[in-house]
Order: sequence, then structure tokens, then C-alpha cells
Amino acid sequence: MTTVAAPGISTTAAALRRLYFARFVFAIVWAAVTFTIADGLNPLAVTLFVLYPLVDVAAAIIDARSSRATGSPTLLYVNVAVSLLAAAGLAVAGTSGVPAVLRVWGAWAVVAGLVQLIVGVTRRRGMGGQWPMIISGALSMLAGGSFFAAAAAAEPALANAIGYAVPGAIFFLIAAIRLGRTAKRT
Repeated sequence: MTTVAAPGISTTAAALRRLYFARFVFAIVWAAVTFTIADGLNPLAVTLFVLYPLVDVAAAIIDARSSRATGSPTLLYVNVAVSLLAAAGLAVAGTSGVPAVLRVWGAWAVVAGLVQLIVGVTRRRGMGGQWPMIISGALSMLAGGSFFAAAAAAEPALANAIGYAVPGAIFFLIAAIRLGRTAKRT
């Protein structure tokens, strides 16, 4: 039996597929670059930590515009606001030390993960390919809690937060591949 996706869904799936591939590449490159320079808190490391949620802002805006035909983008705009606050918070926290950066990063991971999980659940039935996003959102929430714990360590390190990007990248890649089926249906 062949299934046919509604034109709005296949168009949205194709746009999300491209976005997810781009997010995969960005997260892998970001993690590699950040890992090489983030032995401690320096201006470049702070800039890279601020950049990550700003890319999340851009991605959420692209996602919201791409998915208007398939549902309400309200949660994506919530993610825009949360990520903008996180970027500002990280800029300020960067002047206070690694524990402050880890706390802001953790709070952002928890809230953004919750939003990602909810968006994935709401898209799951109509579009498919969302299980990786649902799992990634749940793991982001758990990771956020671990960043709070890491901030209280005797010698907190940014490496924990950098490692957060790699599993997220892998889940974006898996979701992009899975969305290929939906994107090709017309």
C-alpha cells in the first residue's frame, strides 16, 4: 500500500530535512572548534557558546516559517525567545566563570529540550521522522540537569557542555534521513 502525504506535509518535511542536515553540520563543526579552544573561559569560547543558541534562534525561525501549513508555530517562537535569553545569559555568564556558563547552558538545555520534545510529539503523527527529535529533546532535558551538577564540581569544565552538541547533531542527522520518505511523497 502506498501512502500519499498532503502537499503541505511533504513540503514541510523537505524544508525540515534541509534544516536538520544543516544543523547536523553546524553542531559537529561547532563542537570540534569549541573543543580545541575551550580549555578555559576566553573571549573566543564565550563567543562560540553565545553563537550556539543564536543558531538555534535562526533554525527555529526557519522551522516556524517552513511549517506554517502543518501546524501552529507558537512553540517554535517560544524557543526563539528562550534561545535569545540564553545567548544573552551566556554573554553575561562568560564574565563570571565556567560555573555560571554551565548553569545558563543547563537551564537553556532543559527548556529548549522540553520545547523540542513537545514539537516532535505534535508533529509525529502527521509528518513522521520525529522520534529522533523527541528522544533528543528528552536527553537535552537530562543533560541540562547534568550541567547544573557539573557547575558545582571542584573544577568545572566546559567540555561537558561541548559534548552536548554531538548527540544532538546525530539526532538531527537521523531525523533528516527519516524525513526523506515523507519529503518524497506527493
